[in-house]
Amino acid sequence: MADSPGSNSMWGGRFGGGPAAIMQEINASIPVDQRLWEEDIAASRAHAAMLGAAGIISIDDAARIDAGLAQVAAEYAASGVPIDLSLEDIHMTVESRLKEIVGEPAGRLHTARSRNDQVATDFRLWTRTAMTRIDAGLRAIQTALLARADEHADSIMPGFTHLQVAQPVTLGHHLLAYVEMFGRDRGRFRDAQRRLNESPLGAAALAGTGFAIDRHATAAALGFDRPMANSIDAVSDRDFALEFCASASIAAIHLSRLAEEVVIWASQPFGFVSLPDAWSTGSSIMPQKRNPDAAELVRGRAGLLLGAFQRLSVIVKGLPLTYSKDLQDDKETVFGAFDALALSLAAMTGMIETLTFRTDRMRALAASGYSTATDLADWLVREAGVPFRDAHHIVGACVKRSEELGVELSALPPADAAAIHAAVTPAALAALTVEASVASRTSYGGTAPERVRQAVVAARAALEE
Repeated sequence: MADSPGSNSMWGGRFGGGPAAIMQEINASIPVDQRLWEEDIAASRAHAAMLGAAGIISIDDAARIDAGLAQVAAEYAASGVPIDLSLEDIHMTVESRLKEIVGEPAGRLHTARSRNDQVATDFRLWTRTAMTRIDAGLRAIQTALLARADEHADSIMPGFTHLQVAQPVTLGHHLLAYVEMFGRDRGRFRDAQRRLNESPLGAAALAGTGFAIDRHATAAALGFDRPMANSIDAVSDRDFALEFCASASIAAIHLSRLAEEVVIWASQPFGFVSLPDAWSTGSSIMPQKRNPDAAELVRGRAGLLLGAFQRLSVIVKGLPLTYSKDLQDDKETVFGAFDALALSLAAMTGMIETLTFRTDRMRALAASGYSTATDLADWLVREAGVPFRDAHHIVGACVKRSEELGVELSALPPADAAAIHAAVTPAALAALTVEASVASRTSYGGTAPERVRQAVVAARAALEE
């Protein structure tokens, strides 16, 4: 005898109905794909108009369907999408309400299409809009970084390699590095959006349809460049979702690197920035603490975004053509990635706009660690004709002697300098200020203030294109 519903403890509580309740719970996607309601209604209106124009359904039915779908859209915009697990997904939810409004013509809407091409179309439309919104967020953080870079074109800070002081740079130059990173992120999303912009609608379940539909008309109505060329590929492809997650994960890595720098810079040993109260929290036990929680959370969100790409890759990698139910989980993955990235961009943009940079502290540390040693080597090459490899060895000896004496390189006693090499003159040592160092870096892409200002102008012009 089969177990009664209450005899299997695994069903318990909310699954008191046994296997049927469990199946409904795992099968229904409406709690997630309700976010596609605008796209689903838009695609259905385009499909209905095409069916009417092609004579597949009557013009009157097409008009009644369109009016009914417009009413459904107004209801959802006002009150949200009703959740009924028995209707499974957003497609059946919309169609069920449409039938209540217009009656029998609602049953004609699904002519020459399947939920397979329907969901593929909806998901592409949603992801296309999501990419546009992420582009706006990336542009906003670029704008914030450019404003601060322009403000600090002359502000000197230590540049690091291996988190060791390497050479002096300008703060503006450092911030512009992130402008470049986020620009590449925007390029990745734009490229992915271009490849995405083909319509699956009309591919039906997988083989196309015997009805004389006009796929080019529905593609144009929905803003796609063209219909997808292969009906099997149209319903099974999720490259656009993978590309979204891949692009989002790289952008999240860039945000995480910037967030990490904010965390480091806000620590007392560095003291490069002061965080406003809006972007920090206190300690429950230590009253003096101001923690960079917002930056830490952005850094943490990167893990979620990296995981989204991995999760979606695993979902897709083993699927035979065409559609499998595994793909139901693709939307939750992409929706989560979008939410995490959009929030991280907004938070980091707000932090960049309101951070207080302690340029006096940055300037003081820029001279530490013999950061102008390379400038001395360059001076010996340029002014004394010393081969660079020899100059490198000479300067290394000068640094060692300065360390022994406990003085900065520019303060090395003339006698000690001359004993190392005659070309290390007082004039050479006098040129070793951090201001002179950054001003000399005038090569294209360099840190000199004049180059920073030029880069800001160029980047702003690019944003306006």
